[in-house]
Amino acid sequence: MTSAPTPPNSSPSAPGSPSAPGSPPSPSPSAEPDASRPPTGPGAGPAAGPTSGSRLALVLGEPFRARTWRRVAHILLAVPVGLVSLPLAAAGGPAGRLQYGLARLLPGVAGGPRTPGGPRAFAHALLALPLNVVALMATCYGWALVLLNLAWPLRPLVGMPLHAERSWGGPSVLGAWLVHAAGGGVTFLLAMPWICRGLAALQARLLTSVLGGRGGAAGTTVVLALLVAGGGAVLAVPVVHQL
Repeated sequence: MTSAPTPPNSSPSAPGSPSAPGSPPSPSPSAEPDASRPPTGPGAGPAAGPTSGSRLALVLGEPFRARTWRRVAHILLAVPVGLVSLPLAAAGGPAGRLQYGLARLLPGVAGGPRTPGGPRAFAHALLALPLNVVALMATCYGWALVLLNLAWPLRPLVGMPLHAERSWGGPSVLGAWLVHAAGGGVTFLLAMPWICRGLAALQARLLTSVLGGRGGAAGTTVVLALLVAGGGAVLAVPVVHQL
């Protein structure tokens, strides 16, 4: 009795299924790497992120960015706006709108209080005054050091004698100028944007906490602002005596 011949398998084999003996292996669709995806694995190297060059460019460029000078403008205007807001809030005027209008100079501050004035606006103007005064003094003093040291030979124009023979880098005017420009001018030029950034951020946090009425957050922020103001006042004492 003879068996019927087995018909050949005409259906194509599914991808990834074992091939028949003696036939070449069929390639899998995932065998070739996807060039659009970044390499992964132990030998792929570190993930992309901020490099030392980008950080250096950020530090060197911060004094010349508009956001830095918006923060400086906010710090300079915070004291007069706060002084105006005290009687304005006491009289029921739009002190809150005035304070938020100034704060819009800062990145990330938007919106405004539910009421244009009232106790919260008065409380913020009063509680922020010590911080605003210290921030104003620190900002004016720091940027003044930048100008006075970078333009050191021009100090006699503002009534400050040079005394190059007794100054760092002296006795020559050129040597004293280079030392003052590098040690005081460039150093404070790079540091002041970050000092102003921290002070303005605390001012904005105090504004949104007190006028926003966020309870415990407002209390913590007020304590932090008063501590910064107190520390700044202590540091200002030797500076004032030096002047």
